[in-house]
Amino acid sequence: MTKYECPNNSKVNLIDLISCLSDAMDYIDPDIVNHHKHVAYVALCIAEEMGMSVRERNTLILAGALHDIGAFSLRERKDTLSFEISKPAVHAQRGYKLLRLFDPTAAIASIVRFHHTPWNHGKGSCIRDEQVPMESHMIHLADRISVLVNRKREILAQVPQICKTIMANSGSRFVPGMVDAFLTVAARESFWLDLTSQSLHQILSRKLHSKIMTLDYSDLVGFSMLFSRIIDFKSPFTATHSRGVASSARTLAGFLGFSNRGCTCMEIAGYLHDLGKLAVPVEILDKPAKLSRGEFNVVRHHTFYTYRILETIESLRIINQWAAFHHERLDGSGYPFHLKSKDLPLGSQIMAVADVFTALAEDRPYRVGMKKSEVLDELEAMVTRSALNGDIFSVLRVNYEEINATRAQAQADARVEYSTL
Repeated sequence: MTKYECPNNSKVNLIDLISCLSDAMDYIDPDIVNHHKHVAYVALCIAEEMGMSVRERNTLILAGALHDIGAFSLRERKDTLSFEISKPAVHAQRGYKLLRLFDPTAAIASIVRFHHTPWNHGKGSCIRDEQVPMESHMIHLADRISVLVNRKREILAQVPQICKTIMANSGSRFVPGMVDAFLTVAARESFWLDLTSQSLHQILSRKLHSKIMTLDYSDLVGFSMLFSRIIDFKSPFTATHSRGVASSARTLAGFLGFSNRGCTCMEIAGYLHDLGKLAVPVEILDKPAKLSRGEFNVVRHHTFYTYRILETIESLRIINQWAAFHHERLDGSGYPFHLKSKDLPLGSQIMAVADVFTALAEDRPYRVGMKKSEVLDELEAMVTRSALNGDIFSVLRVNYEEINATRAQAQADARVEYSTL
């Protein structure tokens, strides 16, 4: 059993984190994969053609990468891929409310809020006396260009029809000057080949001036909380779960002798542990009846996705292990890697206990949380069959009231936030 602490003085590029979040949201369906990056890239190329500043271009990349962050269900995401969208303001407003809660993304919140606003021959510059950012119109144009691309066909053959459709909507839907810039960009085969390239993330990273856009581990707490809100708020069944796991895991780690930095990393891992659930359709997460075997298998994908999504960031390697291995069991009966105790760091074993404890103790729409004796009995049974670590369970049992109180408060705070969306 290995106790890892997070590396010192590590920083993470904001674009890498946002790319992880974008990937997680896009994994929900093959038709959606890379949609956020496509929009970011198209917006960036139009901005470059129009001579926009570096700061404005950076902002557009981030806004494009997160523009559909408020579309929680597969049905909503599918709807965004239609050129004509029904009720686009719903997911845009939800995304706005999420993004404004975190300082590094607050600057793009208003852009996301209005990213489906039609230009309407200039009337779309203002909605109810509120100025619509021009970047919103840029994202709107880039978004609609992206959805016109048929991923199953060769791209260059599609260019004339895409350009024709966009030109037909110049002035009504889109800002004419932006359409003109797009048509100039669209004349380059390289634009379309980059857009459909497997290397799009690397292309965006090179174009983003990210040296000043890095986060340290204290910043990561806020960003991981943003992740957790998006993960949890997908479903009322689990609307506060990640917040409860993060709080429980951090408190447990403190009782087990982790440093303050180590406890912070445990908290971050708790917020991220269910990141892969963004790839699970909410229609499955919200199903009131028993899941079919196939549906349950889809849910089991989530830890694998968490691991693969986060492994692209080397400085999060330990946090990734702590987060993604929370359904592994000491006897190797867990999933998705069937690791045994010798291969599981202490942080992962703490996360496993925190996850089960929170799931048992928390209230959900279809049931109230279990009583202390019931929770402890369930956990002890898992220790007995060599699924969970007995030493960690003992620490939880001795300090149950304090750990449970911090969990309950964290989830109450999350519930308030959820009610405002």
